[in-house]
Amino acid sequence: MMSRKILMRGAGIGLGLIVVAAIAIGVLSRIPAVGAYVFAHRVHGRLAHPIDPNLFDGKALRVILCGTSAPLPDPQRAKACTIVIAGERAYIVDTGPESWKTLALMGFPGERIAGVMLTHFHSDHIGDLGEFRMQSWIAGRKQPLPVHGGPGVEKVVAGFNTAYALDDRYRSAHHGSEIAPLDAVPLIAAPFRIGMSEGRSEQEKILVDGDLVVTAFEVNHEPVRPAVGYRFDYKGRSVFVSGDTRKWPNVAAGARNADVLVHEAQSQRMRQIYQDAAAGVGNKVIAKIMGDIEDYHSSPVDAAEIANDANVKLLVYTHFIPQLAAWFMRPLFFEGVSQVRPSSGWVAGFDGYRVDLPVGSDAVIQSAIPVSLY
Repeated sequence: MMSRKILMRGAGIGLGLIVVAAIAIGVLSRIPAVGAYVFAHRVHGRLAHPIDPNLFDGKALRVILCGTSAPLPDPQRAKACTIVIAGERAYIVDTGPESWKTLALMGFPGERIAGVMLTHFHSDHIGDLGEFRMQSWIAGRKQPLPVHGGPGVEKVVAGFNTAYALDDRYRSAHHGSEIAPLDAVPLIAAPFRIGMSEGRSEQEKILVDGDLVVTAFEVNHEPVRPAVGYRFDYKGRSVFVSGDTRKWPNVAAGARNADVLVHEAQSQRMRQIYQDAAAGVGNKVIAKIMGDIEDYHSSPVDAAEIANDANVKLLVYTHFIPQLAAWFMRPLFFEGVSQVRPSSGWVAGFDGYRVDLPVGSDAVIQSAIPVSLY
């Protein structure tokens, strides 16, 4: 009798498992259909509304950070890149590795990019120039893309044009000249002389585009020359992007009374820890490099003092050395800043950070653009 009950119970369990398995198989068989629906919905939404259309309404000078790390790898940050938007056009300051990916994840319209401005020619500031070239072209850019920079920009531009020349022909042949016209694809070098003087007191107006005026200011990233920062003035609002520099008076001169100063930052204490650790494990190359970079970058306190000297409203830190990858490292990285500048006067930038400077106002509006696939 007992064995019969056990058999019946076993049969019931077996039937239950069969039913559950059948249900699971049915659900699993529908997963592709569900996935297709979700994917179509999300792709449609991204294509229909890739980014805030008000970015290009001309009612504000706008700044977006598209790369906030230095050469050391950081999983949350691309290398150096800043977007400045004035009217219907966007200008890119530096095109560090991974920075185009950040723009693409924002849904940024590449056809809006009217020019690139290079602060200097270190690899972490130019590495994605080829991707900006190709991606903005495929997005709908119909004329060559100017690349502004000091002496040597011609060589950089020629190199990327050569490296991507075969790719250009493949894409034009595949998609057609209406989508990918070959006469629109090239980068065009737009050189200026600033950044090479001994006294480093130079400045040069390099672009006037309607109400937008862009001026290059020499900075000190010795032995790197040329090295410049850029000031953007638009309808009474202004932003200065420092590029890589030690603490230098010409940065304060360029940023005088600007609304926003976007400035690099290197924690000298954390750099020393990095150097000591490298030496401790016998890595002489990294130890030497970390020692070499001590005197051609600015500390967070240096940048705060420059911001105070320039009388800027908001200091935005970027280009973090070493990596600012964990929240609990921030007090160490920004050690001493609170003694120099109030907390309301500075912010640690991140990829996707946005500042709006409305025309006819003193407002400085901070927000973020999502950096995500959907």
